[in-house]
Amino acid sequence: MNKIQVIICGAAGKMGRSIIKGIAAEPDLNIIGAVDLISNGEDAGVLAGVKPLGITVTSDLRAILADREADVLIDFTAPASVMDNVRCALQHKVVPVVGTTGIGEAELNTISGWVDSFNTGAIIAPNYAIGAVLMMKAAQLFAAYLPDVEIIEMHHDEKLDAPSGTARKLAALIRSATGQTQPAKEELEIFPGVRGGRVAGIPVHSIRLPGLMAHHAVVFGSAGQLLTIRHDTLDRDCYIPGVLLAVRSAPGKKELIYGMDKLLQLSIK
Repeated sequence: MNKIQVIICGAAGKMGRSIIKGIAAEPDLNIIGAVDLISNGEDAGVLAGVKPLGITVTSDLRAILADREADVLIDFTAPASVMDNVRCALQHKVVPVVGTTGIGEAELNTISGWVDSFNTGAIIAPNYAIGAVLMMKAAQLFAAYLPDVEIIEMHHDEKLDAPSGTARKLAALIRSATGQTQPAKEELEIFPGVRGGRVAGIPVHSIRLPGLMAHHAVVFGSAGQLLTIRHDTLDRDCYIPGVLLAVRSAPGKKELIYGMDKLLQLSIK
């Protein structure tokens, strides 16, 4: 069996350590590199709380890509570094699987150009939790019948960007279902911003507090009724099945895939 060769970027982070643990348990996947700006010199397995893997954490992504024959680069880092990491992977014909936050439409357009230039695909998803993906597709379905909607997203206080990538994806899917921007009503905001920001014409409210992890609620309203769908992330392990699916789907890809729904082949008729 030819194992899929994987480099993990952001290996010392909370998500990175969970990914190391998850991939190390899979017989068809093999970790050949671990990259982070901290924990240099540490064994990636020990860092993740599993047995030693013989893979030392390093800060030099380019050197790892040049030295080892990787199939996939997993990137859960930070908005300031993710674009350079993606471009570096594509230059080396390695498919990036990206869960880093802060990637918007402009960044996706840039990555799409790199994918074409280097003839190497990329998989980017705002959320790898299967339940969150199902929530997004359900919201798209419901929006065709209940077009008045607002989104509430709540995250831990260390999250850098607002709104979340999942909230932005939710808004885009809802708008695609309705075919129009939700009209803004004349309102008086005593304090600017208290009604949230509009994403694809949909009000989005972001909350950042210690004690939270990642939570999204979509609230639909019409005369005499409310419909709420909500997804709560309680542990980072919920992302691992989605990441594994993306990693196994990545080798040989030549196109940009945005969203786990594409890999799950979810469709709204």
